Amino acid sequence: MDFILDSHTHTIASGHAYNTMNEMVQAASDKGLRLLGITEHAMAMPGTCHEFHFTNLKVLPRVMCGIEVYFGTEANIMDYDGKLDMRQSLLERMDVVIASMHLPCIRSGTVTENTRACVKAIENPAVNILGHPDDARFPVDYEEIVAAAKEHHVLLELNNTSLCPHTTRKDARPNDIAMLEFCRSYEVPIIVNSDAHCAMDVGGHEYAEALLVELDFPECLVVNNSVETYKKYTNRG
Repeated sequence: MDFILDSHTHTIASGHAYNTMNEMVQAASDKGLRLLGITEHAMAMPGTCHEFHFTNLKVLPRVMCGIEVYFGTEANIMDYDGKLDMRQSLLERMDVVIASMHLPCIRSGTVTENTRACVKAIENPAVNILGHPDDARFPVDYEEIVAAAKEHHVLLELNNTSLCPHTTRKDARPNDIAMLEFCRSYEVPIIVNSDAHCAMDVGGHEYAEALLVELDFPECLVVNNSVETYKKYTNRG
C-alpha cells in the first residue's frame, strides 16, 4: 500500500507531545509524504493549547518543506449527544476535524451510550474523521458507526498507535477487525493515521498496514494513497 499522507499528528502545543510543528513537517517531508495533518487536541484535554491557538491558524502556510500541511483539531467528544469541546463556528474553520473519545474528557458509558456519542459526532457537518474508535474502554456497535460514517461522508480511522505494543488503549486489534469487516461490507472508506506525538512516529503505519494485509482489505477503501480523495472528506477540500 502507498501511504502518502498522515492526517493525525500532534506537536508540543498539545501538551503531551514532544516536537515542534517545523520538526513534524520536516519528518513528514523526509519520509516522502505529500500531505501532513497537524491536529492538536482541543481545549478540554488537560495541558493543551488555548482556543486562541486555533483561531490564529490562518497565519500558517499550507505548504512547508515541499508538502501540503493541513491544520485542524482532534476535538473531544464530551457527552453521549456527541457535543464537542470547540464551538461550531471555529470547527468549521479547521482544515480537518477529528472527533475522538478520551477518558480525561468523557466517562465511558454503555455500548448504546458510547455508540450514540460517536454517531452524533459523525452527524456534525464539521467532523471529517472519527478518531481511534477501537478502544475497548469505550465499547461501541461497529455496524451502527460504519453505517453512520457512510451516510454522513465521514472517514473512520485505523489508528497505528492503537495497535502498538505499548498502547494504553484496550483490545484494539479485535475491535479494528470488526470495524474493518463492516467497512468492507458497507464499502466505507477508512484512513490510516499515525497519531504521532513525536517526529519519529510521523508516517508510522506499520501495525495498521500489517493488519490490512492480513485481512486482505481492499486498497480502494484506504484513502491514504490519494491526496485528492482525502481532500474530498475535509473542510478545506
